[in-house]
Amino acid sequence: MRFYIALIFASASATNAFVTSGGRHFAYRSRSTQPFDTAILMSTETTKSDITINESMPVAAFPPILDELRDVAMRLHTREQAPREGQAEAPAKPEVPYVPTQMDYLQFLVDSLAVYEVLENIVNNNEQLNMFRNSGIERTKELEKDIAWMCAKFNLERPAVGKAGKQYAEQLNGMIKRDDDIPEFICHYYNYYFAHLAGGRMIGKQMSKLLLDGETLEFYKWGEDVNELKAKVKAQIEELAKQWSREERDKCLNATAGAFRGGGAINGYLYGASPH
Repeated sequence: MRFYIALIFASASATNAFVTSGGRHFAYRSRSTQPFDTAILMSTETTKSDITINESMPVAAFPPILDELRDVAMRLHTREQAPREGQAEAPAKPEVPYVPTQMDYLQFLVDSLAVYEVLENIVNNNEQLNMFRNSGIERTKELEKDIAWMCAKFNLERPAVGKAGKQYAEQLNGMIKRDDDIPEFICHYYNYYFAHLAGGRMIGKQMSKLLLDGETLEFYKWGEDVNELKAKVKAQIEELAKQWSREERDKCLNATAGAFRGGGAINGYLYGASPH
């Protein structure tokens, strides 16, 4: 069975860009030595924010932060991925699509766990992020079960955290040194969690068919309605962002390319772009 992983993982290597949005300007750097995933895997969904605003609430000075994040992220897509908004240069497609192995997938899970551990640790140790504790989207316990299951089921040895996971975890670990670093962290938090809540579920189904004899991993089971879970966390992000200045909001937006690179490098295990 030939598995066209390229249909699932769309990678892009965008150049430095200067974006104009809503009458303001902000710069972001998106050059990377590794491709980073965009449309299908990452969290920026193709529709605008579904946050419900009560009419009795005061009118916000800025649009919803998730709408702004989406606008920036869509520009990191290629024209093929986002015909109306994509601006990134499309990468050359390999002549023979890469077929991932069970060890590739196991490495992806191990590195994903390393990043989730850091994200949860940051949330649990910062009072300004306490609304995200026990949100229902945490994945560390589920990933631990899946890694142990794969090793036992397929007689695999658990690998150490790879370069991609280690680098991204270290980047996140040192991200919040002051309160005004929280907007940057929220960009990574949102993109990483929602990547798996959105397109990541489709990837999980494909990996299940290809590598796991149809078994669905705990990683892709949230125990409640996924759309309701997403809406709840999105509303919490919007509530937090109401406190931010324009400068803080732009700091959040400008972290998008870095979030794509961090998550995309880990996804690279599944299409041959990241060494183990």
